[in-house]
Amino acid sequence: MSDYTVVLPTVGRPSLREVLTDLLGQDGPAPARIVLVDDRPLDRTEPLDLPDGAVPVDVLRSGGRGPAAARNAGWRAATTEWVAFLDDDVRLPAGWATRLAADLAAAGPRVGATQGRITVPLPEHRRPTDWERNTAGLETALWATADMAYRRAALAAVHGFDERFPRAYREDADLALRVTQAGWELVRGEREILHPVRPADDAVSLRMQAGSASDSLMRALHGPTWREIGGTGRGRFRWHVATVAAGSAAALLAVAGRHRAATVAAATWAGLTADFAARRIAPGPRPGEEGWAAEWRRMAWTSVAIPWSAVWHRLHGAVRFRDVSAWPPPVRAALLDRDGTIVEDVPYNGDPAKVRTVAGAAESLRRLRAGGLLIGMVTNQSGVARGLIAAEDVGRVNERVQDLLGSFDVVEHCPHGPEDGCTCRKPGPGMVLRAARALGVEPHECVVVGDIGADVGAARAAGARAVLVPTPVTREEEVEQAEHVAADLSSAVDLVLAMAGEDQ
Repeated sequence: MSDYTVVLPTVGRPSLREVLTDLLGQDGPAPARIVLVDDRPLDRTEPLDLPDGAVPVDVLRSGGRGPAAARNAGWRAATTEWVAFLDDDVRLPAGWATRLAADLAAAGPRVGATQGRITVPLPEHRRPTDWERNTAGLETALWATADMAYRRAALAAVHGFDERFPRAYREDADLALRVTQAGWELVRGEREILHPVRPADDAVSLRMQAGSASDSLMRALHGPTWREIGGTGRGRFRWHVATVAAGSAAALLAVAGRHRAATVAAATWAGLTADFAARRIAPGPRPGEEGWAAEWRRMAWTSVAIPWSAVWHRLHGAVRFRDVSAWPPPVRAALLDRDGTIVEDVPYNGDPAKVRTVAGAAESLRRLRAGGLLIGMVTNQSGVARGLIAAEDVGRVNERVQDLLGSFDVVEHCPHGPEDGCTCRKPGPGMVLRAARALGVEPHECVVVGDIGADVGAARAAGARAVLVPTPVTREEEVEQAEHVAADLSSAVDLVLAMAGEDQ
C-alpha cells in the first residue's frame, strides 16, 4: 500500500475535476486514499463534479471554515506516513506521482515536509496583469501548500494548521515555522506542478488586503522578526501607513481651517497614491496590448483604496490578536455524546424511565462545570427517521438526562438516518458547529467526548478535539485511529481538563 494520502480542500471550483483527473491518471505510485474536503458552507448540497478512478475519493464536509480548517480535517482522517496537500486549482503533469514518491523516499527521518516546485503559466502575447504577477509569486514562495507533502507525525506534533488563519494567506508559513521550531527539516523536492491563474474580478486586489490581519496574527505568534525567520517579503505596508496618515491629516486640517497645511498633506497623499499606482501599472500591459485600458482603470481605483483597507485590516488584527495564545488554544467547551457515553445505551430509546447514567457521570460533569467549561450534548437519533421514536420522545429523554446530570448549555440532536445525506449526523460536522455557535465559542475551542468513531469523525470535521471512551461496541480500528483514548468517562474528563488548562 502507498504510504501517502492526498488531501485536497475545495470550494467547488470548476478546476476541481481537472486536478482530480490529473491525479487519477498518474502512472506512478497511487495514493492510499484521496481525501477531498468540501469546504463549502453546509447549506451548499449540490454534488461536486468528480471523475471516476481506481483510487477511492473520500469526501468530507468542513463547513466553510477556510483552507486551514479544511486541511486539518483532511490530514486527521489520514493514516499514512505522509500527507500530500494539493490545491483545487492546480494541474499535475505526467510523472508527478513518480517524482513525489522519489521525493518522499529521499526524505531523511528528520524531514518533516517536502515542497513541490510551482510554475505559473503567464501570457506570452502581452505583459502580465497585477493579478497574474501576484499569482506568479507562488513560484518563489516558501512552503506553499499548493503542493506540499508533510510527514503526518510532524503535523501531529504541532497540532496541524492554525485555524485562526481564515483564508489562504500566511497559514502555510505559520505551519512551516512551527514545524521547524519543533525540530523538523523542510526541503524542496523535484516534482513540479502548474498553477494556472484563476479568473478574478476587478476588486480582487482590494479583497486581498484582508490578509493584513493575518500579518498581525503572525506578529503576535512569532514576534516582530517573523518576516525574517519566515522568509517572507516586507511589502509596502509602511508606505500604506504614510499614505493613510497624509490623507487623514489633509481631512482633519481642512476641517480645522488650516487650508495651507491641508493642501500640503493632500498633495503628499496624492503623490504617494500616484507612485503606488505607477509602480503597479509599469510592469503590466502597455497601451496597444490586450486589456491594457481595463487594467489601468483597475490599478487607478484600487491604488486609492488599498492603503486604507490594508491599514484597517492590520489594526483590526492587532486588536483582535493582542492576547492570542499559541495554537491550539485552550478548550472552553465539552460536547458529550449521549448514548453509550453519559447514559447507558438503550437502542432507539424514547422512554425517559429507561434512562440510566453511566458510572461516575454525575461527578464527571460536576468536575467539568467546576473547571469553568461550557457543557453540551450532541446525539444522533436516527430512530426518528426510522419511525421508531418521535421527535418529542427525543426531547423527553434529553430532559430526563438533564434531570439526572444537571442542565446542559446546549443540546443538539440529529433526527436523520444514514441514507438521508445530512451534514448534521455524526461523523458530519453539523451538530458540533451548531453547538459551538450556540455557545459563542470557536469549534477549535471545543472537545467532543464519545464512544465510537463517528464522534471522533465529527470532531475532526468540525475542527474540534476528541476523546474516545471505548465500550464493547467500539471497533478496534476506531481505538487505534483516535488521538486521545480514555478508559472511562472520569479519565476522559481528566484529559479534557488538561486541554482546558494547557498553555502551549
